Amino acid sequence: QANATFITLARNSELEKLLPSIRSVEDRFNKKFHYDWVFLNEEEFSQEFIDAVSPLVSGKARFGIIPEEHWGYPEWIDKAKADDARKKLAEANVNYGGLESYRHMCRFQSGFFFHHPIMQEYRYYWRVEPETSLRCDIEYDVFQYMQTHNKKYGFTISITEFESTIPSLWNTTKEFVKQNPELIPKDNLLKFVSNDDGESYNLCHFWSNFEIADAEFWRGNAYSKYFEFLDKKGGFFYERWGDAPVHSIGASLFLPKEQIHFFGDIGYTHPPFSHCPTDSQALKELKCDCTAKQSFDWVSSSCLNKFYQARDIPLPDDWK
Repeated sequence: QANATFITLARNSELEKLLPSIRSVEDRFNKKFHYDWVFLNEEEFSQEFIDAVSPLVSGKARFGIIPEEHWGYPEWIDKAKADDARKKLAEANVNYGGLESYRHMCRFQSGFFFHHPIMQEYRYYWRVEPETSLRCDIEYDVFQYMQTHNKKYGFTISITEFESTIPSLWNTTKEFVKQNPELIPKDNLLKFVSNDDGESYNLCHFWSNFEIADAEFWRGNAYSKYFEFLDKKGGFFYERWGDAPVHSIGASLFLPKEQIHFFGDIGYTHPPFSHCPTDSQALKELKCDCTAKQSFDWVSSSCLNKFYQARDIPLPDDWK
């Protein structure tokens, strides 16, 4: 077995939405492999939560608290400026624009979850959120697959970001790259996130609510430096930088492109979007309860075609 775990960030109040998600992952995959499952929360998990979740997990269920310094304002953030920014985004009806806790969550998922003392024991992780489900059986060990094929980042859905949440993220990134050109491998996936050779961001990102990845990449020198640079600029608080674009830009810039993997064979739903395998044979064999037509891949705001082009993979025959 690989050294791997599931990870879920959840509040006690999300228990009812989370239980079916755990059940789905266990039934479709983990009952065959028995990987551990780490649950993190910024406050103590209730006994009710622990008692309900533990019997569903076939590996070891582990519960951790997020350290205060990973879920709060760093000293260089001007809170009044941050409050003001939240009000403006809320007035502009930006998704989660006014939510303070959402900022802390995005920053934690961007730069800290893989440093949590429990998470440091593991190399690979698979992120699972409440209200998500697996739509097909998974007959092989995905963690083992990542390890054997030297993959660092795996996704199922890619999508465009709301520009209003990240107005300065790309310029900040360009500034970082200019100062640290040696961190960029030649064969990276820049074409996935930029249509003009890095001049501007095309808003494409991997939807990080599903993420199977090698935490050593996030813990490594290039990404750590990048996150620290972003964090000092304050965009997690003065704008609404999400962990998905931050992870996606990080992976696309600092990894050789063949280390990023599209799990096309995994059926997955996070409302309102789904990914479903397109191969009719696979749909039958894996007992999928979704159809290829439901797949977000065909929607105009999907970035999967960009990924194929950036990886120089020919588009599938059935591409609409």
